[in-house]
Amino acid sequence: MRLLTGRRMIGRLAIQNVAPGLELSHLDVLDVVRRAEATGEVTVGTIADILRIDPSRASRIVADMVARGVLRRKASQADARRIVVVLTSLGQRLLSEIQAQKYSVIGSIFADWSAEDIKSFSLLFDRYVTGYERVIEARLKETTD
Repeated sequence: MRLLTGRRMIGRLAIQNVAPGLELSHLDVLDVVRRAEATGEVTVGTIADILRIDPSRASRIVADMVARGVLRRKASQADARRIVVVLTSLGQRLLSEIQAQKYSVIGSIFADWSAEDIKSFSLLFDRYVTGYERVIEARLKETTD
């Protein structure tokens, strides 16, 4: 659900407005880097694990994004033998544009909703997404055990 509403249509608008030529897979990587940076350094392996893609595919996407100036590589502060991935100013601008597009679209959808309807929807939607993620994670775990 988050992929469909959060990055697909809105992502297309953001790409069109900020970085024509990027692909939706680039936005997925940007989102992973943004979220994973909050808990530590981000490597290509981190990106591959979170997106559940082959490390070589993650490496190719990151290399393309580095070439486009959206990400950059740097030596790890914890272990100089490791290379980590960080957002550039263009990457940060693209994430900001995605957020602005998201707020604009959501604001338009909710324009004629009452405050009570919005509150009810947000609580139910959060409950739905949380349940969805829990069920999918459990089923994925079942298949790997």
